Amino acid sequence: MTPDAMRVLKAAVKLPVDDRLELVDALIVSLQPTDRPHLDDSWREVVARRSSELAGGAVASVTWADVKQHARDALDG
Repeated sequence: MTPDAMRVLKAAVKLPVDDRLELVDALIVSLQPTDRPHLDDSWREVVARRSSELAGGAVASVTWADVKQHARDALDG
């Protein structure tokens, strides 16, 4: 990650959850090809629900390193 991106990330994680959700939505939209429709509110609802589950302790987070290792282990049989 570039230093600029790291600065943006550090600032973004300090934002309230609703602001972070809007930021994520805007970033995802910016990556979509212009010939595809904008993500609808159902996506925002999923993100909000999952964020609440994480914040409330209903689910636990998993590091990216663990996810990659799990995928590698699954591929190795």
